[in-house]
Amino acid sequence: MTNISISQIGFLSPGNYAPDNPLDGLEKTLSLLQYGEALGFASAWVRQRHLEPGISSAAAFLAAATQRTSRIELGTAVIPIGYENPYRLAEDLSTVDVLSRGRLNVGLSAGKPPHLDLIGPLAFDGDWSAYDFSHQRVLRFQENLRGNLLGDDDTVIKTPFGAKRPRLQPHARGLADRLWYGGGSLRSAAWAGSHGFNLLIGNVTTGEETDAFFVAQARQLGLYRSSGGEGKRVALGRVIVPLDSADAATRRRYRDYAAGRFERTLTPQGERRTLYADDLVGSSDEILERLFADPILPEVTEIRLELPYEFQEDEYCQILDDFVRLIAPELGWSDAASAIAPTGVDGGQVRRPAAGI
Repeated sequence: MTNISISQIGFLSPGNYAPDNPLDGLEKTLSLLQYGEALGFASAWVRQRHLEPGISSAAAFLAAATQRTSRIELGTAVIPIGYENPYRLAEDLSTVDVLSRGRLNVGLSAGKPPHLDLIGPLAFDGDWSAYDFSHQRVLRFQENLRGNLLGDDDTVIKTPFGAKRPRLQPHARGLADRLWYGGGSLRSAAWAGSHGFNLLIGNVTTGEETDAFFVAQARQLGLYRSSGGEGKRVALGRVIVPLDSADAATRRRYRDYAAGRFERTLTPQGERRTLYADDLVGSSDEILERLFADPILPEVTEIRLELPYEFQEDEYCQILDDFVRLIAPELGWSDAASAIAPTGVDGGQVRRPAAGI
């Protein structure tokens, strides 16, 4: 058995909903975050996806989550910054961090964002062809978070509270140091390491000079650390679906889900040579056997459970529960840090969110 020592566990929720009833799905995702906090997860992450029945504004959604949770770290994985104004995004996420009392982690990606031909003219109010989609947008966002005074030494603005030196408000102290970059290539890994960002890596990456997923990801992680990321946080994402407490019909559906996605793992996909890791679907013993063979896992101390899009709330709860009870402890994780009962705990017994919430 490889030396694995996981100290923090998190999960990534797709935040999906029926297009004709978004409130139901978003409320269920908020309840799932509460449930994960009660189970002892250290972090909960949400994707930001456009033109899909999911979370299109991570800032707005996580603002609500700050009022439903009290301990769990909240994260974005990831916000494509190409559609965002670096100053306005800094204002929004600073507000979320203040509301969370310093629990926010911001994951970002640069480059041309998805669906640019459709969203670009709307987001940029016209021609977007000369727009800056580089890493510089990420750095400008980070600099805005630092809350430095604007203007020169004599610049003041009139406010209802009197003359004030201008700076971004609210200032969320420390948020500029809780930034993550979604790394899926050698270039992005090196950039994140050289600029002091934490690193998010998952079950999708780019095949550069190799068709082997683990070889590609190991090279990226090594380059990240040698470029300046040594000592920074790295959170590894894997799709993990334990069957242990699921009923027979649900087990069949889980296995059908994995089978339907298996072919994409066999060869690089598309012009970018995208590589996919296998989904880990099976009993906890089967999953542990495959995790112990994962060459990246011994290199990190944080793992994110990536929840599939296609499942329902009770299935997500079952997956989180089985992972905490049967898998995480075997990876070195202990729930001692979550001894104080958070929201969702009643008399020491964790409650699943009520159906239909």
